Amino acid sequence: MLKPIMLSVLVLGLAACQSGRGPLYSGPIIDPQGVDMGRYQADLAECQAIADQVPVGERAVAGAAVGAAVGGVVGGIMGNSRTATRSAGVGAVGGGLQGASSGMRERDRVIHNCLRGRGYSVLN
Repeated sequence: MLKPIMLSVLVLGLAACQSGRGPLYSGPIIDPQGVDMGRYQADLAECQAIADQVPVGERAVAGAAVGAAVGGVVGGIMGNSRTATRSAGVGAVGGGLQGASSGMRERDRVIHNCLRGRGYSVLN
């Protein structure tokens, strides 16, 4: 019962992260004084397209693999094969979310740096 729930949460979380438009995504905040908002929207779209090059999904998969390996080893040391399997599952979910989060932070940095390079005052 717990595995399908964890898997669903992981898949939904990664899907939201990959699109960069998850429920908590607010985007960059700029000082709008003297800004042509039409031009800003075009620049933002271009910067987001550049940031799409950050391999968020790959980082999530790599994090899940490392988390599963570490969790499995720790679980194996502390218990039996059932404990190792459960620990590997928990490690995979945690590692996957951490990898995706790291990728999203880098993606946000790319967007902010891109906008700064185009002359915008990014506040967050």
